[in-house]
Amino acid sequence: MTISQILEKMIVFSKGNIHDIDHLIRVWAYAKTIGELEGLDADTQFILEVAALTHDIACPLCREKYGNTNGKYQEAEGEKLVKDFLADSGMEKEQIDRVAFLIGHHHTFDDIDGIDYQILIEADYIANASENEYSGGNLKNFMGKIMKTKSGKHLLRNVFCLEPEE
Repeated sequence: MTISQILEKMIVFSKGNIHDIDHLIRVWAYAKTIGELEGLDADTQFILEVAALTHDIACPLCREKYGNTNGKYQEAEGEKLVKDFLADSGMEKEQIDRVAFLIGHHHTFDDIDGIDYQILIEADYIANASENEYSGGNLKNFMGKIMKTKSGKHLLRNVFCLEPEE
């Protein structure tokens, strides 16, 4: 499957939930942009983009099963869901396993393993920050403690009109 086909499949999977659809598109756009600006190789970029599109695949199930979309519930439920979702995608097992790992950790900010993981965390944060109107202090704290990519920091500063680093 191509990225566009996976996007279309996620839109169908979202069953008209505009918030979920807008969020996955926003995270994908930020992840795609950061990945390209950081110069990722084609395979890592593809895995990143698939993970960005599917990162919240467990949200509908979590709403039904737990009554909310707590990040830890998403991580626990998302790994299996995304493996099933991508089973007919034509992706290699190793690629699907990496996407599943990323989905299963996209709310875990310690022991970040790999540039794809780092960028997914950054892209999801930027999208969540705009959707939830995070404070300037929260933004600066996340940028200082969690963000590692030059491109992610640049986007965060410019999306939220933060002062440049001195």
